[in-house]
Amino acid sequence: MVTFKAFISGCAGTALTADERALFAEARPCGLILFARNVDSPAQIRALVADFKTAVGSEDVLILVDQEGGRVQRLRPPHWRAMPPQHCYGDLYDSDPEAAKRAAFAGARLMAAELHDVGINVNCTPCIDVPQEGAHDIIGDRAFSPDPDVVSVLGRAVMNGTLAGGVLPVIKHVPGHGRALADSHKSLPRIDAPKEALEAVDFRPFEALHDAPLAMTAHVLLPEFDERRPATLSPAIMGKVIRDQMGLTGLIMSDDIGMKALRGSFTDLTRGVIAGGCDVVLHCSGKFSEMAEVAVAAPALEGKALERFEQARACLHDPEPFDETEALARVTEAAATRVASVGPDPTVQV
Repeated sequence: MVTFKAFISGCAGTALTADERALFAEARPCGLILFARNVDSPAQIRALVADFKTAVGSEDVLILVDQEGGRVQRLRPPHWRAMPPQHCYGDLYDSDPEAAKRAAFAGARLMAAELHDVGINVNCTPCIDVPQEGAHDIIGDRAFSPDPDVVSVLGRAVMNGTLAGGVLPVIKHVPGHGRALADSHKSLPRIDAPKEALEAVDFRPFEALHDAPLAMTAHVLLPEFDERRPATLSPAIMGKVIRDQMGLTGLIMSDDIGMKALRGSFTDLTRGVIAGGCDVVLHCSGKFSEMAEVAVAAPALEGKALERFEQARACLHDPEPFDETEALARVTEAAATRVASVGPDPTVQV
């Protein structure tokens, strides 16, 4: 059995370089995350995924992508459908909650079908942050609603739809990015809301979806719980808040440690993420020198982290049957526009 290291890596392009292949063979990261720079066609993604698995020496890896719909969608037309942002489901919920739940499930199921087809087994969705008026628009229409109860209900629908498609969902960004006045890609947001407000709003969707197989942290500073360290690096927040109070039971990965919200060397950040209580470090840039630094600093995936990794993978199964035409109709209703329809894989010659 392969011993993985507790990190998920990006890569530079549409195929692994010789250096990347050698690094993955030696370090054996437990996952690979793909971005638009890694995406060209269905056949190309299948080949990239197969190459990564061969390099690591195992089929039991996580292959991730951010495919929320709307602004955050790495796989796009002409090979994949353009899907609406999550806010559309929240809008529909205001007039027809049941239709909104069906549409959210259907949208997730459609995206899962496309991901499963190319060998991607993790979709970094749903985004269950609760947006607040005046907050930075980095979340914006990626969120379902400013109502935490609506977010919880629709987040559950997306989670279930993703799982039904044979793909693992990732709830994000715990403990909540919705109040942030800054974009954590560029700087560290400080959220000065009182403890009672955070617990009543921001934390509730994560508590409601505490049984999610995978979760991703928010790089935010919550002085009410830790005045010095962002959530990703904070044992107080990762332990007392996220594990104990919210009750999250799944594997928790950091958000990308290359984001400007975090400071320090990649060695120190990798060690800090694990020491803080995350199970797995996420590094996304595909810059080889950074990847190599993370690979050396990351520990073996073992103990509770390995148990959670295996529990998450145990949730994977063959996709359940569904009516694609009906699912498209439900999503189109929520989007109030025509959702892009993609025909057969154009890279396959009939």
